[in-house]
Amino acid sequence: MTSDRIVAKLWNYCNVLRDDGLSYGDYVEQLTYLLFLKMAHERTQAPWSQASVIPAGYDWPALTSKEGDSLEVQYRHTLETLGRQPGMLGLIFRKAQNKIQDPAKLRRLIADLIDREQWLALDADVKGDAYEGLLEKNAADVKGGAGQYFTPRALIKAIVECVVPKPGETIADPACGTGGFLLAAHDFVVAENPSLDRKQKRHLKLEALHGTELVDGVARLCAMNLLLHGIGPTAGETNPPAVRVDDALRADPGTRFDVILTNPPFGRKSSVRMVNAEGDEERQDLTVVRDDFWVSTSNKQLAFMQHVKTLLKINGRAAVVIPDNVLFEGGAGETIRRKLLHECDVHTLLRLPTGIFYAQGVKANVLFFDRRAASDQPQTKKLWVYDLRTNKHFTLKTNPLQRADLDEFVKCYRPENRQNRKATWHETKSPDGRWRAYDYAELVARDKASLDVFWLRDEALEASANLPAPDVIAAEIVEDLRAALATFEELQGALGER
Repeated sequence: MTSDRIVAKLWNYCNVLRDDGLSYGDYVEQLTYLLFLKMAHERTQAPWSQASVIPAGYDWPALTSKEGDSLEVQYRHTLETLGRQPGMLGLIFRKAQNKIQDPAKLRRLIADLIDREQWLALDADVKGDAYEGLLEKNAADVKGGAGQYFTPRALIKAIVECVVPKPGETIADPACGTGGFLLAAHDFVVAENPSLDRKQKRHLKLEALHGTELVDGVARLCAMNLLLHGIGPTAGETNPPAVRVDDALRADPGTRFDVILTNPPFGRKSSVRMVNAEGDEERQDLTVVRDDFWVSTSNKQLAFMQHVKTLLKINGRAAVVIPDNVLFEGGAGETIRRKLLHECDVHTLLRLPTGIFYAQGVKANVLFFDRRAASDQPQTKKLWVYDLRTNKHFTLKTNPLQRADLDEFVKCYRPENRQNRKATWHETKSPDGRWRAYDYAELVARDKASLDVFWLRDEALEASANLPAPDVIAAEIVEDLRAALATFEELQGALGER
C-alpha cells in the first residue's frame, strides 16, 4: 500500500469523527497512540519475536479483545498507565486522554483501520511519509492553530541542502515542532552518504538528532514521526528519545551541537496576568534572564537567537527562521545584532516571500551563521542577501512554494564552496538581481545595525493590479503594527529603567 492510500484511508475516517466534535489534531493524536500500540505488538510476533515493551494487560491484544463500553474503559486505562512509564512510552503517552467517546467508532478505528495493516512490514518511507501527510493535513487546519508548528517542507529541504549536515555530527532543533528539520537532516545525510558504516548508522539513528518541544502533544507527534521513519530508540534500546519536552529558553542545557536548524515560535511576547496592589488586573512580560545571553529580553524571537548561539559548538553552523522584527528592532534587538555580527560569521540572509506559512501575512527570513572562537576582530566579513520576497507571490493552495522556487538561492549560496559566491545584482547591468553582498562596515553603520535590507523595485507599488489580496494586505499591516508596538514597548521599558 502506498503512503497516499494510507493517508486517504485514515483521513477519510476523520470526517466521521468530526461529527462528534473531534478536531484534526485530536484525531492525529489518537492515531499516534494506536499506531504505537499496534507496532509494539507486531514486534512481539515473527520474524522479530521481541519481548513486549508494553506492560501486560495494556497492550494491543487487550484492546482488540474488548467491545462496547469495556473497550472505552480499557483504552482510557491504557493511556493513563502508559503515560506513567519512563522513556519513549512516557513521551508518547504523556498526559494522553481518550477523545473518542463513541465505543463503536473507537472499535472501527482499531479493528478496521489500524489492525488490518502490518505496519512494520511497510517500508519506513511509506509509513513515515503517510504520517507526514497526516501532519501536513493537520497543519492546514488553521483555525486549530496547528500551522504554527509546520514549516514548509520545500523550505526545510533547501535549508538543509545549504547547511550540509555530515555523518558523525550532532544536529539540534530547540523548537522542533513535529520534527521536520530533524527528519530532513537525517534523510540528507543518508542520501548524500550511501556507504555509511554500522557505527555511523547507529549514531545517526540514536545519537545525532536532538529536539526540544514545549507542547506535550506536539512533542508526541514529533517522537512518532521520527519513530515511523526509523529514527530513535525502539524496543530493547535504552537510549533517550530524540525529542524531549521542555522550555528551551529556561536554561542553558550545557550540550553543544555541530548544527542548529530551527523555526522558533513567532507571535507576541510571553506574558502573565497579575493583580496589582490596587486590585486591577494587568499584564506583565516574562523576561528571559540567563548568564549566557548578551541581553535580557521578553521577546521570544530575540531570546531564541541568543539561545541558538549558545547551543553551537565553535565553528558550528546554524540556520534560523526569524520574523522581520528581529532584523530591525531597536534596544535588545540592536545589541543582539551587533554582538552576533561581531562574534559569529553571519554570512547569509534569505528574505522569504509571504503566503508560504499557515499564518497569513507573516514576513520571515532565514538567517545563516557560524559560531567562531572569541576574537577582537569582527567575525562577519560579508552578509549575502537573497531576496525571494519582492515581486514574488505564493499561496498555500493555488500557488504553493515548491523546492524548485529555491533552486537559484541554493545555487547562489554555493554550499560546496561559499568563498566563490558571485552576485547576480549590479546597479546598472543587472538591477533586478536577487543576490548581493553587504560588507560588515556597511551593516554596522546602518541605523540600529538593521539587517532589513532590500533594493529591488516593487512592482506592486507601481501598479494597483499587482497588489496582493485584501486579506493578505490586512494581515501584513497587522504584523507591521505588532512589530512597531513591540519596538515602542522596548523603548518604554528602557526609559523606565533610567
